[in-house]
Amino acid sequence: MPKTIIISNRLPIKVQRTEEGLAYESSEGGLATGLGSIYKQGDNVWIGWPGTYFEEDSEKKQVRQDLHQQSMHPVYLTEGEIRDFYEGFSNETLWPTFHYFSQYAVYEDTYWEAYQRVNQKFCEAVMELASAGDTIWVHDYQLLLLPAMLREQMPESTIGFFQHIPFPSFEVFRLLPWREQLLQGMLGADLIGFHTYDDARHFLSSVSRIVGLNTSQGLIDNGFRNIMVDAFPMGIDYDKYASLATSEETHAKIAEYREALQEQRIILSIDRLDYSKGIPQRLQAFELFLKENPDFHGKVTLSMLVVPSRDQVEMYKQLKETIDELVGRINSSYRTITWTPIQYFYRSFPIEELSALYSVADIALVTPMRDGMNLVCKEYIASKVDRKGVLILSEMAGASRELADALLINPNDLGQMVRTIREALLMPEEEQITRMEHMQEIVQRYNIHHWVSIFMNRLEYIKEKQKAMATESLSKEESAQLLESFKKSHQRMLFLDYDGTLSPFKKDPNAAFPDQELLETLTCLTQNPENQVVIVSGRDRHTLEKWLGHLPVAFIAEHGVWSREQNGQWEMLQHLSDSWKAEVRPILELHVDRTPGSFIEEKDFSLVWHYRKVDRTLAELRARELSNYLLFIAANINLQVMEGDKIVEIKNVEVNKGVATARWLEQHPHDFILSIGDDRTDEDMFQAMPKEAFSIKVGNERSNARFNVDGSNDVRKLLKSLC
Repeated sequence: MPKTIIISNRLPIKVQRTEEGLAYESSEGGLATGLGSIYKQGDNVWIGWPGTYFEEDSEKKQVRQDLHQQSMHPVYLTEGEIRDFYEGFSNETLWPTFHYFSQYAVYEDTYWEAYQRVNQKFCEAVMELASAGDTIWVHDYQLLLLPAMLREQMPESTIGFFQHIPFPSFEVFRLLPWREQLLQGMLGADLIGFHTYDDARHFLSSVSRIVGLNTSQGLIDNGFRNIMVDAFPMGIDYDKYASLATSEETHAKIAEYREALQEQRIILSIDRLDYSKGIPQRLQAFELFLKENPDFHGKVTLSMLVVPSRDQVEMYKQLKETIDELVGRINSSYRTITWTPIQYFYRSFPIEELSALYSVADIALVTPMRDGMNLVCKEYIASKVDRKGVLILSEMAGASRELADALLINPNDLGQMVRTIREALLMPEEEQITRMEHMQEIVQRYNIHHWVSIFMNRLEYIKEKQKAMATESLSKEESAQLLESFKKSHQRMLFLDYDGTLSPFKKDPNAAFPDQELLETLTCLTQNPENQVVIVSGRDRHTLEKWLGHLPVAFIAEHGVWSREQNGQWEMLQHLSDSWKAEVRPILELHVDRTPGSFIEEKDFSLVWHYRKVDRTLAELRARELSNYLLFIAANINLQVMEGDKIVEIKNVEVNKGVATARWLEQHPHDFILSIGDDRTDEDMFQAMPKEAFSIKVGNERSNARFNVDGSNDVRKLLKSLC
């Protein structure tokens, strides 16, 4: 039976050495809770680092056996790999860049080499357990290269990827020296998920501008398959926090806190030690609040929990010192015998104590400078069983996109933060309850289980969509079947594209005139009166007539604007206007001026911008720019923009090869159809073909065609076999 394999940098369990031997400590994290419903079923498994490095083979064997019983599989990292891959590239290169602190980013080749090695080590661990048909779900920024590595090993596998931290804008992401390799790694997945639409949009922009792939409506076309990119806001286990808040143990803690704090209004702040959390700015805002609001002295306490993290790293060490100094200064300035403004704890708290703190807090102050989601605010909401309390939330947290009833602030605006703290303290209970009810409805509905379910559903959906678009290579057996059907028939229709199909592409399109071999092949085919050969091309009618007009072939030119029966006259398939050219031509001319090597080809009812001779990086950038701008214009003047092989073409929306070939089939009797083409403009033709037609895509890209061949040489071999 197919299984699901979950992969993350860390397992949902940490192995520790104690005097009694190895001990296993489970994670309380939301991800472990949500994915518990998956990895504990059947043969499913969670792969990751167990949190400790081991040198003894006996220990590794013991850990592997113990974890196997809990549906987990360890990836062992050396001390050097933990330093260079995890602490180095993951947390000193990617983390600051993705959180918009690029001034802290370290670009170190040894870190990058370790990152590649460890991603490969994870790939090897997956391959030990993976089978055909398995679903693989990769998590987070430590494993950005893994999806492509898995795709290379298992081309047909189902792979999802979710990033739990923000994805930065193109201008920030492009600072990374290894930007393209990282994107290519992620593009190995079938579904790529982020917490917010903004993150997804930034990723799509980087893919378009760095890798040069087409993106449209959340889909990336890499030529072989569609990759879906979407936003999936992660939730929490709502019921767990709601029930914890009503437990006896939590109530005992609540009573203890109430007694200690008496009538104090509690502002709660909980964070891991990190510069992205905005802790110094929060303290500065609280200090300014006390300065400007003396009427709240002795009445408000900031309970601040900072969970230790990497405090041996110099930057984090300095951050810890800054926080300590700020807390000390504020408390020494405002403390009285009966009141300490800030209760500061530098340690982690058990979940029961956190639940009690959430319950007693009048305000949750969650003000990160940048955060992928931030689940603390959702845990606070779920814990407020009395529905009283106010959430002050940074606009820079992903959760702010869902929690519109929070008081949203810009963490860089200390004045706004001060005013918002006062507003929260003075908010009437009725308004608190109304806002909290709305947020609880959202957090309860879009919980962690909903997040898992919707991600897996979308992964299944895009995989089915890919399968529907899959194209088989034309095998020997299928070639024989095609030839047999051809011989049995007597009214044969052959629709043949020209560039990239009958003739290979040339840097200069005018140099792609037919060679002797092609002319002989077409002559041979047309000598049989039972064969009707129709050249279906985007080229203008004059060029086609000049190159092939002496042969007894029919033509559909300019993607379906013009048609000509064998030895007949050119006819326009429908009345069209070219008045739009006056508006569009200057835009193309401007792109020619800005892009050395590009040029414009003008046809009767279309304009084409060619960029085959342009530097690849510049060409892809200009093509994206031009396509996006033309799409905006085209929507208002009934035009369509088509991207082909190193071209961008704009033409009347009524015109395409599908409409033209469908009309041709209606007007001409046939008992055998063969259609061959190589690019996106031929997809309309393939779609118009009846099911029994032999449609063939040139190239290995996915297509609406039934079959594919590698290149124009294969097309010529096939046509010769029909002679």
